[in-house]
Formats: sequence, structure tokens, C-alpha cells
Amino acid sequence: MATHNNSILKEIGIKKFIPGIAWFFLVLVLIATPGYKLPKVDKWLIEISYDKIVHLGIFAVLAYLFMYPVVKSSLTRKEKWHYCIKIAISTAIWGLVTELIQKFFVPSRSFDLTDLLGDAIGGLAALIFCRIYFLKSS
Repeated sequence: MATHNNSILKEIGIKKFIPGIAWFFLVLVLIATPGYKLPKVDKWLIEISYDKIVHLGIFAVLAYLFMYPVVKSSLTRKEKWHYCIKIAISTAIWGLVTELIQKFFVPSRSFDLTDLLGDAIGGLAALIFCRIYFLKSS
């Protein structure tokens, strides 16, 4: 098993994951920003729950940036699909972790189940996108 994982990392290369890693840390910085330092928004944006769309978008990009090197690799279609599923699940788990970080460690921020749902849907959206555009059945 370890040999197989090493060959995958060797085949894809860590450099191709740098955009995803950078985005991961950007997300960490954003979620660690205290609530009182966030810009104030218009009431209508709050009423339409714009922040849920933002969560979906941020986490869709995160998942996609990790999926893209996988789908462009020489792995088999089945291997690519399995890795993309793992990335989508990892994205949802990272969403949960970010909500817990906000709840316990970031002033003026809290755990929000609907934010977590947006995060998970973002990972799912990236998975569906990659399935449709890169992993079509031939």
C-alpha cells in the first residue's frame, strides 16, 4: 500500500498541489479572522444568506484545486474517481474543523451548521464538476 501511495505522489508531484495548499492556508486565515474585524455588510445580503454561497464557493475551489492534478494525471479513471471522492470528503471534514476552530478559538465567531453544509456542498460541487468534465464514461 505505501509503495502505491508513494508512486502516486511521485507520478503527480507535490508542485501541482501548491495552488490547493495555498488556498487551504488562505481559508485558514479567513476563518481565523475575528468577527469584529470582518467587514460589515448590507442587511439584504444577510437576508439572502450570502455567506452560505461564499462558503460553498470557497470550499468548491479548495476541493477543485486538489482534484485537478489528480484528474489530469495518468492514474486510471477509477483511481482518479476514488481520489476525488476522498478529496470531497476531506473538504467536508475541513469544513467541520474550521467551524470548530471558530467556535472554540476565534473571538466573535461561532459554529454554524449551515456554513458546514455550504462547505460540504462546495466539495460535492467540485466532485460533480470533475466527474462531468474530466471523468466521463467513454
